[in-house]
Amino acid sequence: MQITTVLLGISMVLNIILAGIVVFLERRNISATWAWLMVLFFLPVLGFILYIIFGQNLSRRRIFKWDKHEHTFLQRAVFAQMKLIEENRSEFRNPVIHNYNDLIFLHLNNNEALYTENNALQIFTDGHEKFESLLYDIQNAQEHIHLIYYIIRDDELGKRIASTLAEKARQGVEVRVLYDDSGSRHLSRRFKKQIEQSGGIIEAFFPGKIPMINLRVNYRNHRKIAIIDSKIGYIGGFNIGNEYLGLNQRFGYWRDTHLRIEGEAVNNLQSRFMLDWNQASKMKISFKEYYYPTLEIHGEIGIQIVSSGPDSEWEQIKHGYIKMILSAKKYVYIQTPYLIPDESLLDALKIAAFSGVDVQIMIPNKPDHPFVYWATYSNAGQLLRAGVKIFTYENGFLHAKMIVVDGKIASVGTANIDVRSFRLNFEVNAFLYHPDIAQQLAEIFKIDIRLSSELTIEKYQKRSILIQTKESISRLLSPIL
Repeated sequence: MQITTVLLGISMVLNIILAGIVVFLERRNISATWAWLMVLFFLPVLGFILYIIFGQNLSRRRIFKWDKHEHTFLQRAVFAQMKLIEENRSEFRNPVIHNYNDLIFLHLNNNEALYTENNALQIFTDGHEKFESLLYDIQNAQEHIHLIYYIIRDDELGKRIASTLAEKARQGVEVRVLYDDSGSRHLSRRFKKQIEQSGGIIEAFFPGKIPMINLRVNYRNHRKIAIIDSKIGYIGGFNIGNEYLGLNQRFGYWRDTHLRIEGEAVNNLQSRFMLDWNQASKMKISFKEYYYPTLEIHGEIGIQIVSSGPDSEWEQIKHGYIKMILSAKKYVYIQTPYLIPDESLLDALKIAAFSGVDVQIMIPNKPDHPFVYWATYSNAGQLLRAGVKIFTYENGFLHAKMIVVDGKIASVGTANIDVRSFRLNFEVNAFLYHPDIAQQLAEIFKIDIRLSSELTIEKYQKRSILIQTKESISRLLSPIL
């Protein structure tokens, strides 16, 4: 009895200390603070363990380190672009883009995201087409192949990727693969050895120091990018695994969006890879001109590669989304597997809808994470009341992360519309400035509507008490989901 009392007393003291850390030292978002305090209050011992695993704050830590010379060069280029915009002297090839100088300036200012126009790109919405293209480009690589994927599975697709990478490594091509230790936790040693024994290098991001336990499990590298010979880049939502080819019965057809980029924006993807790689690997890469060749003219599509993560004070991708939404005059189309925005983004969507903008959001009709699914539906109900149109994709699982505004600007990348993507995960998006590309994405959205059902306010109000209860619980936990 005395031992139980002592243990209870210790747990209460630890909870008080931890609550003090959450409230006074971490300076978290208010919603996340209250969510953690609720967990600590109702689960005194378990809550402490959950906080140790999931609650660390990385915002004060310098995770990624630039080469000093390269960063100085980047800063000069960023300041030069900002000055041209401030003085209204920017010479963009497409005059429509002058209406979005403020969005470009935002990403220059808070993310050092250089704006490039010498780009061409291809949009993929089907996994077979995306991976056939990627494999073709890998097979034709001459110098280097750099990959980052949140999930890599050792299944049929994974084996095909590994075999192709191993063959290129044996040919003398530099092969570097970075995977997330949590997302790819089932990746076999056989997969890694195949690449390593061929001369390639494969590394884990934030690996656990204790087998089966990772104290940084809440902060994951959710990026999916590929760079081939500094000439071709890929960015988007597809991971490496059979389900992304629609071969998983649980999900059915996998609907995602990915980009293949040729042009100067590939240099910015290259920098993102090198920063992530140098954080994870002892075999550092130097920021050499070799990785930043002078590129031929490819097109006039404006692109900014914008990164965000828990190491930053700012939520750069979320800020970009809000700026886009509030700039809309006609419509905003959004596709996201999770709809768990914080109050700022939720308000932006409501303001746009109240202002007469046609706001349409597409979400999956099935969950891959139950709590996240019901939190999504809770937010959908709020937005329906504000006049936002909500559609559920019925032709499989929707995993695309896309937003398009007025057929002029768009964003495609790895960030979902949720708190985890904005504050906890390391993400990367391509912000796109070109009417042809934006209109192409808008047409893809309209095609997907034909494969969707509209969630009307009448349907939503008929949901059962059980569903309402699930929504309420999930909504309370949404700041830390």
